[in-house]
Amino acid sequence: MKAMIFAAGLGTRLRPLTDTMPKALVTFKGRTLLENAIMHLRSAGVTSIIINVHHFASQIIDFLDKHDRFGMDIRISDERDYLLDTGGGLEKAAPFFDDGNPFIVYNVDVISDLNLASVMEYHNREKALATLIVRDRVTSRYFLFNEHNLLCGWTNVKTQEKIFTKQENGALRLLAFSGIQVIDPSIFPLITEKGAFSIIKVYLRLSTSHKILGFVDDKSYWKDAGRSLEDLNKE
Repeated sequence: MKAMIFAAGLGTRLRPLTDTMPKALVTFKGRTLLENAIMHLRSAGVTSIIINVHHFASQIIDFLDKHDRFGMDIRISDERDYLLDTGGGLEKAAPFFDDGNPFIVYNVDVISDLNLASVMEYHNREKALATLIVRDRVTSRYFLFNEHNLLCGWTNVKTQEKIFTKQENGALRLLAFSGIQVIDPSIFPLITEKGAFSIIKVYLRLSTSHKILGFVDDKSYWKDAGRSLEDLNKE
């Protein structure tokens, strides 16, 4: 099984730590965020990972080499010249996912003990184009899902901006993205956006005619370690 770790971000919310290092190498309880992500993926049966890099990229590469890439097939998607955001970063890494199988995409600042195998099983059973791990938590931006967990839109509750992609008669559930997703490689020919763009933009466009699902996870441990230094050191 293959996976991608998004590790190219600037980590502005973790300054001043990220003034001298990438967010991926910030430590949480004695272990870097990158190692946490790699170990979680490895425990789920992932054997090959591609990691996108931009901010202090050489430090990430040196860290991986120092640890013999954790005994895995770990490759680098180099975005040092141009930061591509999540959608552009995924599209650049497309050739890595050449086996036709669904793969996991994992934000490096997510710390979780979610059973990834159960998510993959759900994704395969439902034959989704993408399955987004979501939670019922307080934030400003939410995905909107119907009773069948189909993505129907997005909203920013602070700005009151709303985007609807499906007509639904019933109430829609507001759920926050958890930074983990499973994607089928058949998505790549459907990505028409170019340059730097968010994968959220792609999902909203494709959800009008494709099956983008939410997997609700409110029971596992989950932490967004990239939010702030205060949040990082809370526990």
